[in-house]
Amino acid sequence: MTALLSKPMSFYLLGENAAVIQGCAPASLICQRRLWSLAQQLRVLGGYREVVPGMNNLTLVFDPELTNGAAQLALLADLWDRSEAQDFTSRTVPIQVNYGGEFGPDLELVAAHAGLSPEQVIAAHTAAEYLVYFLGFQPGFAYLGGLPPALATPRRATPRLSVPAGSVGIGGAQTGIYPAASPGGWQLIGRSSLTLFDPELAQPSLLQPGDLVRFVSL
Repeated sequence: MTALLSKPMSFYLLGENAAVIQGCAPASLICQRRLWSLAQQLRVLGGYREVVPGMNNLTLVFDPELTNGAAQLALLADLWDRSEAQDFTSRTVPIQVNYGGEFGPDLELVAAHAGLSPEQVIAAHTAAEYLVYFLGFQPGFAYLGGLPPALATPRRATPRLSVPAGSVGIGGAQTGIYPAASPGGWQLIGRSSLTLFDPELAQPSLLQPGDLVRFVSL
């Protein structure tokens, strides 16, 4: 753990009103938890337009009329040196999925690529526990870690122009759920009817960084 914590971070400006802290690859959970802790400290400090945790990085958007990039880079470096991995109790969110058929038109392809039966793919996909690392791509879209390596499947050569909301897909070594209809190139193995993003709610996104996701086959 000490070695992971001592990996150097880089700090740089992204334009005139954003500062970034970037970790070295590969990303680690201990580093990600420190970034979540740092994001929380910055939100408590206040005065920022946005504090955006990413995978192995964090972007801080500030008002250049109130502060400057050099001061923000110094602040990030100081807070990082004094930060610790955020200790938290993860919330587990079960997500029911209809696998295969019209809901998962690429299930057979994923199974063939893995050398498994469709039933074995479903069993492996539902047996794993997935950690939400960060949100992005579209509102409420969670980037999940924890896909069994055997299920890793390349993205489609030609993306679909429209992927239905709730579609569960595999793209390379990742799995995820489309909160809203959009173009997409992931291999679709199922679909959930759960609402992942509702702008009318105080917390619009159902999933938050640090949550655990379990897929449940209907």
